[in-house]
Amino acid sequence: MSKPVRVLIVDDHPMVAEGIEAILETYEDIAVVGTLGTGGEAVERVIELAPDVILLDLNMPGISGLSATELILERRPGTRVLILSMHDSAEYISTALSHGAKGYVLKDVPTDEIKIAIDRVMAGEDYLCTGAKAALSPRITDGREPLTNREQTILLELAQGKSNKEVALALDISVRTVETHRKNIRNKLGISSTAGLTRYAMEHGVLQGTGRL
Repeated sequence: MSKPVRVLIVDDHPMVAEGIEAILETYEDIAVVGTLGTGGEAVERVIELAPDVILLDLNMPGISGLSATELILERRPGTRVLILSMHDSAEYISTALSHGAKGYVLKDVPTDEIKIAIDRVMAGEDYLCTGAKAALSPRITDGREPLTNREQTILLELAQGKSNKEVALALDISVRTVETHRKNIRNKLGISSTAGLTRYAMEHGVLQGTGRL
């Protein structure tokens, strides 16, 4: 018999984490190696716990699920991060996938779908639950591909004249990540100059505030 899949659950709501743990422990081919309450703990202990799959919430105190995903994959590249969230917006989902997550499952799915998602990512596939797939259906906004929430947040920072390094410090992400997002923003909008980004941000209301992940 092959070794059980090592699963780490990271969620700041103990009842949620314990409920998922109870479900997964009914499967003989899964071993829950821990339940943690913050992304920071997951980053610190990923080497020690050596999970094959991490079920990771997005909104947690301290390091966000997105930043945690990046840091976890830097420390242990072979780990499959599976986002388990209540947020079903396309921006959340696409941003999570762009940060390296292998799948996205909404918390209201039937319990057996979590097991299906784990099996799929362990088989090397990406996995989106039905609700996540529906949210990512093609959208058209003014003939341009819409910016994700994260890209809007970075656009806001850049439009205020901040350098890539200053944006990285403000959002607690790497400079490389800022550069990647900036490139994506430039490709989507066809704007490369800071002045052009500022003008776009003003015309589209981004400078009036944007929801941060």
